[in-house]
Amino acid sequence: MNKVGSFLVDWWRLVIPYFKSEDWRYAVPLLIGAIALTFTGVGLEVLFNDWNRRFYDSIQNKNEAVFWTEIITFSWLAVFFILNYVARAVVSPYLRLRWRRWLTRTYLAHWLDGRGYYRIELTRSVDNADQRIAEDLRFLGEYTMSLLLGLLGAVATLVSFLFILWQLSGPLSLSFIGIDATIPGYMAWVALIYAFAGTFLANLVGRRLINLNFQKQRFEANFRFALVRVRENAEGIALYSGEQREADLLNMRFADIFANGWRVLFTQAQLAFYQSGYAQLAIIFPYVVTAPRFFAGAITFGVMTQTASAFGQVQSALSFFIDNYTSLAELRAVMDRLKGLQAATDDKPATTLDIVPQAGGRDVVADGLTLALPNGQALLKDARVELPKGRATLISGASGSGKSTLFRALAGIWPFGQGHVSIPAGARVLFLPQKPYIPIGTLRDAVKYPDEESMASDAEIVAALQAAQLGQLAGRLDEEAHWSNILSGGEQQRLAVARALVFKPDWLFMDEATASLDEPAEAAVYGALKERLPGMTMVSIGHRPTLRQWHDHRLDLQRRPGEVGKLVELPTS
Repeated sequence: MNKVGSFLVDWWRLVIPYFKSEDWRYAVPLLIGAIALTFTGVGLEVLFNDWNRRFYDSIQNKNEAVFWTEIITFSWLAVFFILNYVARAVVSPYLRLRWRRWLTRTYLAHWLDGRGYYRIELTRSVDNADQRIAEDLRFLGEYTMSLLLGLLGAVATLVSFLFILWQLSGPLSLSFIGIDATIPGYMAWVALIYAFAGTFLANLVGRRLINLNFQKQRFEANFRFALVRVRENAEGIALYSGEQREADLLNMRFADIFANGWRVLFTQAQLAFYQSGYAQLAIIFPYVVTAPRFFAGAITFGVMTQTASAFGQVQSALSFFIDNYTSLAELRAVMDRLKGLQAATDDKPATTLDIVPQAGGRDVVADGLTLALPNGQALLKDARVELPKGRATLISGASGSGKSTLFRALAGIWPFGQGHVSIPAGARVLFLPQKPYIPIGTLRDAVKYPDEESMASDAEIVAALQAAQLGQLAGRLDEEAHWSNILSGGEQQRLAVARALVFKPDWLFMDEATASLDEPAEAAVYGALKERLPGMTMVSIGHRPTLRQWHDHRLDLQRRPGEVGKLVELPTS
């Protein structure tokens, strides 16, 4: 019972926000419409059941007039059934579509706006967040609507046909087993006992599917991710001749899918064996039970078929959980994955790093700065970093000392730290990482990124590309491409420099942003930045001694393994 209660609580928390959202004006009427159509369908089944008795009685009695009347009645019922079926095929899917759109927007906003995606990748707290957003949100709506409408239809069917079955089956005398008693509406009781026993046994057989379906989605997503990694790193793999290694890794990923798939298949086969046997027995069972009364002349053939039909409807309604056990197991797995994504996105470290716009301020100052790795290892403790406006600063240090982490802290994205970083209010700040992010789209948009409202003209963009030594791309501004796969590492870094020339930041932070360039190319792009953005303050991370000529101030981050680092001011010469 606790598991059922937990399931319903989790389901309610995931489902109810949509019906309270700004889209409720569509969601609620569509839901009411879907439920009404479900009940209408049950009502038509009741009319068909009654028609079934009249029709077969007309055949038994050889009453041709009644026979043709019932054929006309059937035609009308069939028309209403078709209209109901078509309406149900539109209303519920449209609700699911709108629901998925709202869920996707909500989860994407939560995942992106609070930089939950970044923390998740740093901590690896959940796997395959993209799959949970792309697939599990779709499954949530599909399984919920299918199961909810199915359950409501089952309840309505049960109430309607249990009453019919009670009336049709009559009393059962227990005198044949030596008991002086009768059971009223005995077929209704038989149907109840039959279905409840079946549900209990189905749960024993199929409950393993919940965890197996959870693992199935995880293994499938891991395999897809590995395939995407091969595609995105095709050149590196080819240069290393790493095809066999990648094949081994991909086959290992698929081995997980295969092993789990066999366990799912075996469990589903067991469940299918039980379900099919249960369903087949239910077909003949009501005829066996009603046959003595029919052959004794107590009931007509029409009543016999109506009773069998009503028994089938009651049995089907009570067998809802048996028939939908696999879907329920998959819904439980979907809910667990979405809960995990929500928890990981909401899970923010206790430490806080405040980025404070300083009205009237000129410099970027970090005070009381304490930084750590995700595993808790300290990088800096209670440090103070001053970056004066107008003075280009070079930050150096051994590899792994924490220079890039310091930049992430200054950008306000590093979640494992505390302290205060003040920046001049209204200042335009741009960070260039060592590996630039280049969105798929036109080259024009790639250069303007991330400033969607940039009013830069094509002439300015071309001038920036030429200054960054990418003049050969000037005629391709309208070309849409996956530029990260087309441009070399050095060309991608030069495109990022062109982006800075178009963005015109007041503060430019460069994290080894020219490491892929040769020294003459590096000197050319630094010269272009200095010449074309004279009012900009530059802060760079780099190892090359040739970078010192472009900076007025140098800070060296010194840190031994296992110790807390410290910033030391050094001469640039």
